[in-house]
Amino acid sequence: MTLFLEQTLNGVQLGLLLFLMAAGLTLIFGIMNFMNLAHGSLFMAGAYLATSLIAWTGSFAAGLALAVAATTVLGLALEQSVLKPFFGRHHLDQVLATFALILIANDAVRMIWGDSGLTIAVPAALAGHVTLFGEVSYPVYRCFIIALGLAVAAILYAVIQHTRVGMIVRAGASDRETASALGANVPLLFAAVFGFGAALAGLAGIVAAPILTVQSGMGDDILILALVLVVIGGIGSIRGAFVAALLVGLVDSLGRSYFPALLRVFLDPATASSISSALSAMLVYVLLALVLLLRPGGLLPVGGRA
Repeated sequence: MTLFLEQTLNGVQLGLLLFLMAAGLTLIFGIMNFMNLAHGSLFMAGAYLATSLIAWTGSFAAGLALAVAATTVLGLALEQSVLKPFFGRHHLDQVLATFALILIANDAVRMIWGDSGLTIAVPAALAGHVTLFGEVSYPVYRCFIIALGLAVAAILYAVIQHTRVGMIVRAGASDRETASALGANVPLLFAAVFGFGAALAGLAGIVAAPILTVQSGMGDDILILALVLVVIGGIGSIRGAFVAALLVGLVDSLGRSYFPALLRVFLDPATASSISSALSAMLVYVLLALVLLLRPGGLLPVGGRA
C-alpha cells in the first residue's frame, strides 16, 4: 500500500507537470490551428534561463519569476518574427518550421551553456520530506509541484470559464472565423495565447529543473507526452488536458511500477525483465489508441463534440 500511494502521488505530480506543458499547447493548437513543435524548446529555455537567473539573483523565487518573464518574451519574439508567416498555412509547413527551431534551440543552448548537463538545487524552504497518509514519506518539492499544478489549473478554469477574456478564448477555440467576425481581435488574441503558452512551458521547465538534468533536448520527450495529452483530452480543451494529464501520469507511474510484476506471473523472471521496460513505456500510447478508438474527438472536446 505504501508503494501504491507513493506511485500514485508520483503519477499525479507527473501529470500536473505535463498539464503545465499541455495547457498552452492545446490553446495554441485549438485557437490558432498552429502545430508548434517548438513548445518543448520553450520548456528547455525556461530551465536553462532559470539556472542562470537563480544563480544571478541567489533566490529561487526571484529566478523563477524572471525566467518565466524571459520565456514569455522569447515566445512572443518567436511568434512575431519567425512563426507568424506560417499562420494559416498547411500543418506540414508548420511542423517543418518548428522542427527546425528545435534543432536551432538545441544547438544554441550548447553554444551558450555548454554540453554538460546543469542542475538546480532544491530551495531550502522546499527541501526534505513530509509524511502523508500516516505512512508515506514524500518530498516536499514534489508536493510543491502538485500544489502549483492545481493552482494553475484552478486559475485557468476561473479565467476561461468566468471572464470576458476566457469567453473570447473559448469562442476562438470553438469557431475562430465567427469569433473574428463578431469583433474579436484575432492577431492580439493569437499573440496573447502564444505568450501565455510560452509562459506555462517555461514554468514547467523551471519547476522540473531541480528533479531533472538541465540539458540540450530535454524538452523533446515531454513534448511528445504533451501532444498525447492534447489528443486524449480534446484539442483546445483545458478541462480535457487536465483530465488527460492525470490519466497519463497515473498510467505511466503505476504501469512502470506494477507491469513488470504482472508480466512475471506469465513469464519467467529473465524474460519479463527484458521486455517490461519497453512495454511499460507503451502503456501511455495504448491509452491514446483506446481513446481514439472510442472517442476520436477526445475525452472532453470543445463544445462537447465527441
